[in-house]
Amino acid sequence: MTAMAPHRTEPDLSFLLDHTGHVLRSKMAAALAEIGLTARMHCVLVHALEEERTQIQLAEIGDMDKTTMVVTVDALEKAGLAERRPSSTDRRARIIAVTEKGAEVAGRSQEIVDRVHADAVGSLPPDERAVLLSALNRLVSGHLAVPVESPQPVRRARQREK
Repeated sequence: MTAMAPHRTEPDLSFLLDHTGHVLRSKMAAALAEIGLTARMHCVLVHALEEERTQIQLAEIGDMDKTTMVVTVDALEKAGLAERRPSSTDRRARIIAVTEKGAEVAGRSQEIVDRVHADAVGSLPPDERAVLLSALNRLVSGHLAVPVESPQPVRRARQREK
């Protein structure tokens, strides 16, 4: 006798969120590549422009490990978009300062990011867009706001940009 798969009683929310997230990230990567950036480079530029931040703070915002952050900042420096400088408030700390060219590129990359997001939700009727965004915001700030500890580590999703 062949075993039967259990009957699913709920939609596969994990698949739906993972798949849409993956496709959205791939579209974002392709769009940002047109101006020579990665999503991580965009994230560092935008958040470094908001206020003086250290490499460690920017790594936390972008959910990057130390090595990935160093590689990202190295690429930004090589492209003339950012540089490491001493902090104005703590001489022991180094901040990531965005150059004038970097600020211009960040403006263009933010337009690209906004366009990719608008295209994604724009594929839905307006009433469904509002409901989807409202529901996702409620999940992110409520029931699904904090991951649970697990004996098997789960790769952490990028944190919501503030």
